[in-house]
Amino acid sequence: MRSWGKTPHVVVALNCLCFSMAYAEEEATAASTPVAASVSTSDVKPSVDSASTQTNSTDNKAADAKSEATAEAKPSSAADKARDALKQKSTDTNAEKDLEKVFQSAEKTYSLSKKGNYSMNYDLGYSYYRDKQIDIALEPNGSSIQRLRIQDDSQHSFTNTMDVSYGLKDNITLSLSLPLVYKMDTAGGKETVGLGDVALGMRWQPIPLKRGLPTTTLYSSLSLATGDSPYEINSSKDLSTGKGYYSLSAGVSVSKVIDPIVMYGSVGLTTGNAMGGLNQAQSGRTLKSFSPGQTLSTSVGLAYSLNYDVSISASYQQSISTNARYTFLQSNDEGKPEMVSFNSATQLSSLLNYTLSLRTSPTRIVNFSVGFGLSEDTPDVNLGLSMPLEFLGLASE
Repeated sequence: MRSWGKTPHVVVALNCLCFSMAYAEEEATAASTPVAASVSTSDVKPSVDSASTQTNSTDNKAADAKSEATAEAKPSSAADKARDALKQKSTDTNAEKDLEKVFQSAEKTYSLSKKGNYSMNYDLGYSYYRDKQIDIALEPNGSSIQRLRIQDDSQHSFTNTMDVSYGLKDNITLSLSLPLVYKMDTAGGKETVGLGDVALGMRWQPIPLKRGLPTTTLYSSLSLATGDSPYEINSSKDLSTGKGYYSLSAGVSVSKVIDPIVMYGSVGLTTGNAMGGLNQAQSGRTLKSFSPGQTLSTSVGLAYSLNYDVSISASYQQSISTNARYTFLQSNDEGKPEMVSFNSATQLSSLLNYTLSLRTSPTRIVNFSVGFGLSEDTPDVNLGLSMPLEFLGLASE
């Protein structure tokens, strides 16, 4: 009974031992398998994640750099476009061009028209001239005064002029001036109205305009004897509307824009044709011929821009006339007719002129001028008004 009793305990103990060993083996196997997987995973996965992270980081940096480059390129492109839009174009109006346009509207000798373009301007001028002349004659065989007369000359002159300019080339401009003159002599009770001397002109710029250099223009003008000649009228009853002879003028003008002023000057020479076959009675003798001689004229001035709409200019003009020759038929001491010629004294004409230029529209400039004579051979007062004609398509510039 003791041996039977011991056997089950041994069997149970063996079974427990086997079960414990099997369980321990299973746990060891189970434990070893997850650990191996965990170790394998821990060894491989971190390296894969690191590579992916590095790749993504590189891609992100490249994308960020591309985005930044694109972001920088867009503003730069927009800024370039803005700068290009704001750049000065050759056709844009700037202060220098505006000032030069105002100056040329007041001083026609310095202006040029583009090829194929034409313009028309209206000029209204007024001048007042007052002078006293002593007409004296002595007895042929003595010193007694035979005639003494004081002539008071007081003339008001109004001149309406239509100027037409046409651009033959960009550097050559042709012009036509058509004046209508009204004169009134308040002292002598005389007045007249009629056509003045028509003038044909040409302006040429031989040297292309370059930055920093002055603008140089050559000009010439042919004045026709279309007005009433002062040497063919009855001076005691009539007034003249022209100078009575053909004349040719030529010269050079130079201007320089130094914002906000324009400095300018010109010099020219005028000569006229001799006139014969006259038969005008003057103080007991008869004028038979006349030669006007030559006239040297100069002018200097400057224009100043106060703002976009208002500009002022001042100029000094002077001319010297010499070698004018008169031939008269008169009676000598013996009472016989004879031809006598003499040269007149040199005449000096000087004028100080001021001009106010007002811009009434982007394309219209109106000029008001006032001038004062500084010598006896110059009108005492000169007033002027000039403006472009733009109605009925009369101006295409």
